[in-house]
Amino acid sequence: MNQTTNPASTQAENPSASSGPLDINQIQAILPHRYPLLLIDRVLEIERKKKIVAIKNVTINEPFFAGHFPGFPVMPGVLIVEAMAQAGGALLLTEVEDRRGKVIFFTGIERAKFRRPVVPGDQLRLEVEMLVWKEIGTAIAVRIGGQAFVDGKRVCEATLSCQLVDRPKDQP
Repeated sequence: MNQTTNPASTQAENPSASSGPLDINQIQAILPHRYPLLLIDRVLEIERKKKIVAIKNVTINEPFFAGHFPGFPVMPGVLIVEAMAQAGGALLLTEVEDRRGKVIFFTGIERAKFRRPVVPGDQLRLEVEMLVWKEIGTAIAVRIGGQAFVDGKRVCEATLSCQLVDRPKDQP
């Protein structure tokens, strides 16, 4: 059975659906990602099935800076988009009881725009809004709109699609 919900109507049904902040231990209890690919450090706010605001502290210790670019370290744009996706994944996975039995896959990246470089010392503020939530059998497909800011200035934006599916039984 297919079920599409309007994320905006969820808040009307449950006005106290806001929570946060979440620290790194709580984030790791939700997301399967680990160093060096865990790209959110803190969640400031969550509104169930509606939006999430997270932080990524960008430091020179990040392994990708060794090669991107020597003498001029710039965070790869694809990792900024991945950080937005992880924030959206945290929003999605907070609604799932059996998180360990699921995995999230990107199904699309649209309208990605990069406005300025992100460098060591920056703090990314990731604001992700749920645009579509669709249940298809045991899978959930979502579409999210993400924006990343440094010092109040937008550095990246994109529309992302992903699907939450059952993890293969032979995988840990």
